[in-house]
Amino acid sequence: MNKTLLIFKHEFITTLKRIGFIILTLALPVCALLAIGIFQLVSATVKPPTNTTITSIGYVDEEGGFNQFTTENNIKLVPFTSTDTALQSMDNGNINDYFVIPANFSTTGIIENYTLEKQLSIPGNIQSTIQDFLTSNLLANKVPASTIQIIESPLNIVSTRLTTSGAVSKEQGGPADIIVPGLFGIFLALSLIFSSTYVVQGLGEEKENRIMEILLSSVSARQIITGKVLGIGTAGLIQIMVWVISIPLLLKFASSSIGGFISSIHIPANFMILGIVYFILGYLLFAVLSSCIASISGTIREGQGLSAIYTIFAIVPLWFLSLLLLVPNSPIWVVLSIFPFSAPVEVMLRFGITGIPIWQIITSIAVMILFILGGLWLSAKLLRTFTLMYGKRANIREVIKTLVSN
Repeated sequence: MNKTLLIFKHEFITTLKRIGFIILTLALPVCALLAIGIFQLVSATVKPPTNTTITSIGYVDEEGGFNQFTTENNIKLVPFTSTDTALQSMDNGNINDYFVIPANFSTTGIIENYTLEKQLSIPGNIQSTIQDFLTSNLLANKVPASTIQIIESPLNIVSTRLTTSGAVSKEQGGPADIIVPGLFGIFLALSLIFSSTYVVQGLGEEKENRIMEILLSSVSARQIITGKVLGIGTAGLIQIMVWVISIPLLLKFASSSIGGFISSIHIPANFMILGIVYFILGYLLFAVLSSCIASISGTIREGQGLSAIYTIFAIVPLWFLSLLLLVPNSPIWVVLSIFPFSAPVEVMLRFGITGIPIWQIITSIAVMILFILGGLWLSAKLLRTFTLMYGKRANIREVIKTLVSN
């Protein structure tokens, strides 16, 4: 056990001193603080304009009755008796453009817009103003003003999540709920990839420098693997804890400094605990697989190339995030939540978008544990067999022969 602790201590301290590890650990809190500081600086230096420019739009009412509600926000609708006077006013620069309400507008619903500028389409604010102007005048004196306002306003649906008993759930969904899980998922994927890279690099260097021969003369392969995996994993756990502690503090600071949409962001219940659990399992899985790859690889570069075969699955859920938002309950997300290589990041993302049945979480964790135990046994066996192999990669036949032998 003392030998395992010595290896653990060496890998732990070595990982903490890596520049890449330090940068990735501080990236989340530092970037968040910089973003908040830049927002406050911009808000303090850039003041909104006090005077708004009034845009004048002319119109010719050939049907009659469109003479109310001619002002909306910073757009003013100016009536003209004929298209000639409207055109002359536009030439003089008094109005930007004008539109004609034909005599059969109530039947066709078509108006004609005229402008001196080349446009792909009428600007959205002008189009909205014209539509509200026409709707308000058509409904004037026919329905209450409150009804007109509801007709002109866009549909606004407020969704409330209930529990099975009918009570209002403490965890409500919404766009804000994906922000923290999304950022956490990105940094979790990076942490898993970097941690597995450290394992491949550490074992590869010791094989190339023939230090592994000396180690195996006094330490068992299982002790070497266990010490390295736990040492680098503990450093990675510290990294995750820095993020877990900083996220609530950063959200509170951003909410008080920025407010608005940031204030609606909250961390789902048990999210942090589940994040730590999946980091530990994800790291152990990637670490033991990295040990297997390093054991059969002839060089460090070759080992890092082979490790990309499974580490790429850590970022696969991020590629399909847009589809996950559109179809959150698709069976493919269930598969990715149980598939051990993609489970850590996929579960974190789904946790912020939709509910995850408890059986899926239990199954996912159980599958990862089985893969970890199998990988630990496999890595120790491969390390003992292929320690003396330098500059040559073990072929599939040799690997299979090692696995089936006693």
